[in-house]
Amino acid sequence: MSDTEVDEAAVTANVPEDAEAEVDEPETNDSTVEREAKHVPNAIPLKVRGLRKEFGGIVAAADVNLSVEEGSLTGLIGPNGAGKSTTFNCITGVHEPTAGQIHFQGEDITGLSPNEVAERGLVRTFQIARELEEMSVLENMMLAPTNQRGESLWRSVLPVARESVKQQEAAVLERCWEMLEFFEIDHLAHEYAGNLSGGQRKLLELARALLTEPSVLLLDEPFAGVNPSLESRLLDHINDLQESGYTFLIVEHDMDLIMENCEHVIVMHQGTVLTEGAPDEVRTNEAVIEAYLGGEVDG
Repeated sequence: MSDTEVDEAAVTANVPEDAEAEVDEPETNDSTVEREAKHVPNAIPLKVRGLRKEFGGIVAAADVNLSVEEGSLTGLIGPNGAGKSTTFNCITGVHEPTAGQIHFQGEDITGLSPNEVAERGLVRTFQIARELEEMSVLENMMLAPTNQRGESLWRSVLPVARESVKQQEAAVLERCWEMLEFFEIDHLAHEYAGNLSGGQRKLLELARALLTEPSVLLLDEPFAGVNPSLESRLLDHINDLQESGYTFLIVEHDMDLIMENCEHVIVMHQGTVLTEGAPDEVRTNEAVIEAYLGGEVDG
């Protein structure tokens, strides 16, 4: 045996059996700040900075700053007149902001029209469902997908192009049935949309929104006017969709519902963001309690 081999054998003989494990798992004394610095947060697809909206001399939203993390279920709450709907409408292009910026997926979408915002994957539902009442549920669904070839007159008429229109319509029809089955309203496919209950209309509207292939969904009071049974079903569907990778921002008056189902909560009061954080933090925040009880909130 060479001198080198003897030295290596001596070293090996003196190393404890668990030494390798000790080397692989070194003990660290990182501070809380250092551990947080190592945490890599999810992407932020939606950012609102310094948003302001005035109607004449009335300020409905003032210096609103908020972010929605990818894959999250974020709740936006506040008393009546807090500015929630105005903020929602500015984000989705219904209102043009007086000042401020809205960024989606890194692009400045401030002032874009609602259809331009939706085409980028930021899609909303409304507090009062806006279905086409005199059309069937299935027909309402068929209208939702974007970039349908049949919307072009010449493609619908010319024999050569008509075949591709038929193929796409068949694919869209299959997707519509899959979505109706997912929301458990496939039995209502041939019912007039105007005959649906409030809860069924909310399910239809969410199903239509998903057919536009969004990445972020903004839901405006999706549980308003919904009976407890359908509310539970709607919540289950939203949770399933979140697990599939969808991101949600939900405006809701029911504070308890948001606290029990969202991992991040943003509270608005008097046109601006009062506070935000985890539900337990927000629930015990004195300023939030005062705002909901009608007291004055110190700046």
